[in-house]
Amino acid sequence: MAELPEASGLPGKPTAASRTTLSHIMTQNDVNLLGTVHGGVIMKLVDDAAGAVAGRHSGGPAVTASMDEMVFLEPVKVGDLVHVHAQVNWTGRTSMEIGVKVLAERWNESTPATRVGTAYLVFAAVDEEGKPRPVPPVVPSDDRDRRRYQEAEIRRTHRLARRREILESRQRPL
Repeated sequence: MAELPEASGLPGKPTAASRTTLSHIMTQNDVNLLGTVHGGVIMKLVDDAAGAVAGRHSGGPAVTASMDEMVFLEPVKVGDLVHVHAQVNWTGRTSMEIGVKVLAERWNESTPATRVGTAYLVFAAVDEEGKPRPVPPVVPSDDRDRRRYQEAEIRRTHRLARRREILESRQRPL
């Protein structure tokens, strides 16, 4: 694993310190034209949970910088109790990757929840003027968290390479 980043002298925080779960029962107000829960409703819950984690970890305001990936694995139905689990996977100097897992279960049954989605979001910590501010490094506490940290570094490398390649392509004639 790569070395954990030095975050301007801020003490590190364990992954568990800001981990959170947001739960919500899906209603008729949440459906799309197909009668299942609209993907945008799930995405808002994902962004809300990730934002709470980013704010907790950074100790203040944080804004969504990007959503790398949102994967919908199963449809969500009216009456499903949706649980959105989020945690910090990786930190840079002013940014954080938040991993999110979405589970759904019938509100009135005692069957196990089913994974219905996953997402990775990047948040930037900001000060009162909206300028980037340093974040504490995340300290993975077990093998699963260390694996998530390593995978987040891979996603970051790909994000930066994609951005660089796009900028370079704009400089070339068509």
